[in-house]
Amino acid sequence: MHPTLDLAAKTLEAHQRLNDLYGLQAIYGRADPMHELIGTILSHRTTHANEVTAYRTMRERFPTWEQVRDAPLSDLIDAIKTANYPEVKAPYIQNLLTHLIRETGSANIDFLRDLSTEEAMKWLTDLPGIGLKTATLLLLFNFQKPVLPVDTHVHRVTQRIGVIGPKVSAEKAHALLLSYLPHDAAVLFNFHKHFYWHGQRICTWYSPKCGECVLRDTCDYYQSGGTTTLSSTPKKKIPNKAS
Repeated sequence: MHPTLDLAAKTLEAHQRLNDLYGLQAIYGRADPMHELIGTILSHRTTHANEVTAYRTMRERFPTWEQVRDAPLSDLIDAIKTANYPEVKAPYIQNLLTHLIRETGSANIDFLRDLSTEEAMKWLTDLPGIGLKTATLLLLFNFQKPVLPVDTHVHRVTQRIGVIGPKVSAEKAHALLLSYLPHDAAVLFNFHKHFYWHGQRICTWYSPKCGECVLRDTCDYYQSGGTTTLSSTPKKKIPNKAS
């Protein structure tokens, strides 16, 4: 069998096993696409609880998006301080809102629903600070476009089982994994959610629970005894010894 067909079949097999494990989900996202967009920016490298607190505090202090855009930068940084790297995220949010309101006349992105997937992806990724992960999450969750978000959990699990190579970046994994799957929003949503949950609960960074994993018999990482070096798995930090 052609190697690409082999990997596609392995991807679909893993997808089916996780469907059976976690159950099929209907597509859902936040009711307000702007909340999804800004919340996704806040969610980078932080916990869900910290993201929620940061978003709530920001909206309490600045009830309109225009007020968020025009707030003194230091005040916005303070409002979202529970999210990691607020000094990076605050300028991104303000630049995005400035661009969006200037281009469309309002802080509203509902028009993305009527664009093609390609047009919507380009429009979003042309915004300052919006990468593939944020754009695909928004378009899949809120507008049911057939795209596949690849976060750290999806990246790690698919690398460990061996359907993407050990050096493939999360950015490149978006297109690669999508090429193995039906371009159907419901399928892609379940693939994302199930691999995300599996990475959170079983295939964790430092101590994966391989003994509990339904994918272990086809997992390259497990078969190697956990010795495979992958770009998705950070190295353990060794504390400095006191001299």
